[in-house]
Amino acid sequence: MKKQLVALMAFSLSANVLAVVEPKPATKATIAANKQVLKQLPFNDKTDFENAQKGLIATQDVVTITNAEGAPVWDLESYKKYISLDKAAPDSVNPSLWRNAQLNMINGLFEVTDGIYQVRGYDLSNITFVKGDKGWIVFDPLISKEAAKAALDFINKELGERPVTGVIYSHSHVDHFGGVRGIVDEKDVLSGKVPVIASSEFTEHAVSENVIAGNAMSRRAIYMYGAVLPRNEFGGVNGGLGQTTSTGEATLIAPTDFIEKTGEERTIDGVKMVFQYTPGTEAPTEMNTWFPEKKALWMAENTTNTMHNILTLRGAQVRDALKWSSYLNETIETWGDEVEVKFQSHHWPVWGQEKIVDYLKKQRDIYKFTHDQSVRLMNQGYTGEEISEMITLPESLENNWATRGYYGTLRHNSRAVYQRYMGWYTGNPSDLNNLPPADAAEKYVEYMGGERTVLKKAKKDFEKGNYRWTAEVLKHVVFANPDSNKGKALLADSYEQLGYQAESGPWRSVYLQAAYELRNGVPQSGGVNTASPDIIKNMPPQMLFDYLSVRILPEKAEGKNFTINIEFTDLEEKYTLSMENSVLNYTTNVVKKADVSLKMSKKTLDDVQLGKVTLDQAAKDGTLKISGDSQVFKDFMAMLDTFKFWFNIVTP
Repeated sequence: MKKQLVALMAFSLSANVLAVVEPKPATKATIAANKQVLKQLPFNDKTDFENAQKGLIATQDVVTITNAEGAPVWDLESYKKYISLDKAAPDSVNPSLWRNAQLNMINGLFEVTDGIYQVRGYDLSNITFVKGDKGWIVFDPLISKEAAKAALDFINKELGERPVTGVIYSHSHVDHFGGVRGIVDEKDVLSGKVPVIASSEFTEHAVSENVIAGNAMSRRAIYMYGAVLPRNEFGGVNGGLGQTTSTGEATLIAPTDFIEKTGEERTIDGVKMVFQYTPGTEAPTEMNTWFPEKKALWMAENTTNTMHNILTLRGAQVRDALKWSSYLNETIETWGDEVEVKFQSHHWPVWGQEKIVDYLKKQRDIYKFTHDQSVRLMNQGYTGEEISEMITLPESLENNWATRGYYGTLRHNSRAVYQRYMGWYTGNPSDLNNLPPADAAEKYVEYMGGERTVLKKAKKDFEKGNYRWTAEVLKHVVFANPDSNKGKALLADSYEQLGYQAESGPWRSVYLQAAYELRNGVPQSGGVNTASPDIIKNMPPQMLFDYLSVRILPEKAEGKNFTINIEFTDLEEKYTLSMENSVLNYTTNVVKKADVSLKMSKKTLDDVQLGKVTLDQAAKDGTLKISGDSQVFKDFMAMLDTFKFWFNIVTP
């Protein structure tokens, strides 16, 4: 049970681990493409730079955060070596992405408005401190406890020591709750001294998002976030929402209070807050917060200074762009006439009622335009791939910095809208039962005249700067012949140049990680942190059973029929697992006589999942009691598949 949640965790690989084969410089075609960006966008508009620096109280000379062993878990200094406000974009970086990186490098302690402060540049997300009568109310305590503690220590040093008197989780993604143990003691939460507020079903979604497909998502997240890319102009530059993710311990303290509808109010430590419940937007459960006494609007991650994802490249369920836009419209209608400052869990604030409403309208409309126009073209019979090539933004959204595609992109978001409505099938019968990639690749290469002919033609196209095409055609060469060194080398070169041209941080990371693996092979060590004890502790038994179900090897389960009763003594819950038709099912309607019965506490199960104890050890020390035919349980455990983390992506 260790790897299924790793997509929620930060990466533990060193940022320099990929420094094996030296990257190549930008080609003339890439340099020309990036120079064209400078001509297309309003780089003379410096408003974001003014907003990103407004309210600065203090900065720390060195922003390197270490764990208890002294290992760095956050190192902004690694970016400072090559990214600064006075440096122009290198040839190997899209100037628009470089601009976003420069803005995200503006770090320190900031005053948003009277009594509201943010520490920025200490993780992928911001941590917000609201001054109460006695202490700090903390919004979104980053990914890891080390980073959150460093931020709390920083603000206390600058503004005076104050205890944490409340915690708000805006939504169920790990960069908004993982550092909670760095700022508050769970004893104070359990005693009621420190309330922890979240939106309805927060804990379920926080734990479950990456359980079932966690291994695949985690592997693809290595591509998306760029946390393992070298820190230089040829590697990681920016993640879109922030520089990258911290790599400390992600924790979770369960909320003590839940918001279930818009308009609910809470007063914590003398600070009045009104919540807007926005489920099914950027996260399955999420909420914005209005501070009526300060005319301040906290937008969680429902608005950021970029176009967000309708579907993440690491994989997830498709978000509802139409619902997202409707909640933003509700925000405008509810507080648009009063708001004086808007801030959120990533990037920098916006001040002034008219500017904020204009900002919110454009955020609303980037999702609604993408939805409406994708559906319009879909209803004309175009597929997702065709729609992504056809759809273009109106000038008002195209030239607006806060709706540029630093994280999500119009291309993959439009495909996500198509997927939400139509699924994977394009309607063309040839796609109904098409050949898998490796089989199709062999025939493609054969029909194109063989590998040598394809490589010769692809080299010419590469020299012309046709990298999208060379990436497409060379993919077939590599899948037809994984040992084609020339094919892999030229495909890596193609991906690299596409990465250098990408405006989206995740797109750049995906391309450059692909180039690395083609040149050096798939890493076989390292990886990511396993699920933290807090995540495991909050995982209900049903989630474990669902995960076990997707690990069943059908050939080993063939013809097997048995039942297993499991009793959790501390939860006072009983379940029956049944194997039939090579399918594992579970129910609370417990059978009277199972083939084997297990009796243990949930804590014992947690310890087993975390690797603190084996099932055999638990049985020997009496924390796990087994009755009936123990061989049935052993046979069941032998039916479970194991997932290889470093599976191939750009090679078959």
